[in-house]
Amino acid sequence: MATLYTHQAKNVWKTWILMTVFFIVIILLGWYASYYFGNPNILYFFVAFSIIMNVISYWFSDKIVLGMSGARPASREEFFDLYTVTENLAITAGLPLPKIYVINDPAPNAFATGRNKEHAVVAVTTGLLQILDRTELEGVVAHELSHIGNRDMLISTVVVVLVGFVALVSNFFLRASFFGGGRRSDREGGGQLQTILIIVGILLAILAPIIAMLIQLAISRKREFLADASGALLTRYPDGLASALEKIGKYNRPMARANDATAHLFIANPFGAKALHGMHKLFMTHPPIEERIAVLRGLK
Repeated sequence: MATLYTHQAKNVWKTWILMTVFFIVIILLGWYASYYFGNPNILYFFVAFSIIMNVISYWFSDKIVLGMSGARPASREEFFDLYTVTENLAITAGLPLPKIYVINDPAPNAFATGRNKEHAVVAVTTGLLQILDRTELEGVVAHELSHIGNRDMLISTVVVVLVGFVALVSNFFLRASFFGGGRRSDREGGGQLQTILIIVGILLAILAPIIAMLIQLAISRKREFLADASGALLTRYPDGLASALEKIGKYNRPMARANDATAHLFIANPFGAKALHGMHKLFMTHPPIEERIAVLRGLK
């Protein structure tokens, strides 16, 4: 049976591997651009920028996520039940009390973010607080604290920044390759080499966001089952989280700020009914809620 601290070291290594892969991909794109445009300064820029983006993704991605989600700090006076539930469960789990945020949104949902347990954040929507009783709220908060204990939120939060940036850079190179402006070579075979580089550059630009999305999917689905199990162990009452997931699953409308970059952070897909159609279904970041509920109720 999974425990609260299962796979901590593995998740830390995954984060470093992800940041290294990001660095290599950006350097390759920068090298291609520097050759294509005949300007070595472009490569130096991309080296510096990839380092800066890795630093930002590690140290500031939680603030970026909170800003993208429209979250605000929750006061103890205004959200007393949320505060006391989080305090009690954090003590039980042996974790520092995370910062607590609230998102003004009728869609019931929640997520955890932050680079480590000392700088963790738990955010819930006002819609979640309105429909859940205290036992169900405990199940959801325990789930999010499990992400913190398992250090899931480190790699998940870093992904938000890196995936978004890879997609942005790839789009730039696709445009540059199609609209020209590249270097011309009069040397024999130079035209063929340039053609090959253009093709490689376009392929890399197309594949980069796909690879980033596959990484995003790989770290999302399994970790939800682990956090469900760990949260159930923390509360000793799997039905609390199962019941909460049932209520969350019945709400079909998307969150106001539903975003592909941050969707994997939430306890349930923030796109609601949209997640069951088109591209959202293809790139679902969460296992079906019905399956999660069945697993939780099988733990009894």
